[in-house]
Amino acid sequence: MKAQELRDKTPEQLREQLVALKKEAFNLRFQQATGQLESTARMRSVRKDVARVLTVMNQKAADAAASQ
Repeated sequence: MKAQELRDKTPEQLREQLVALKKEAFNLRFQQATGQLESTARMRSVRKDVARVLTVMNQKAADAAASQ
C-alpha cells in the first residue's frame, strides 16, 4: 500500500482501512502464538501499513485544523 493511495481516500475510508488492518494484525499475532503463521514478513508489512494510515489520518486532521 502506498501513501499516495491513502491520501486519495476519505477519512471514513481511512478509518475502515485501519480497523481492517488492526484485525489482520490481531489474527497474525494469534497465528504466531499457536504456531500456524507461515509468512512472518506479513506481520511487518501490516504494522507498517497501520503506521501509514495513522500518519495520513494525522496529516489530514492537521490540514483541516490549519484551514479553519
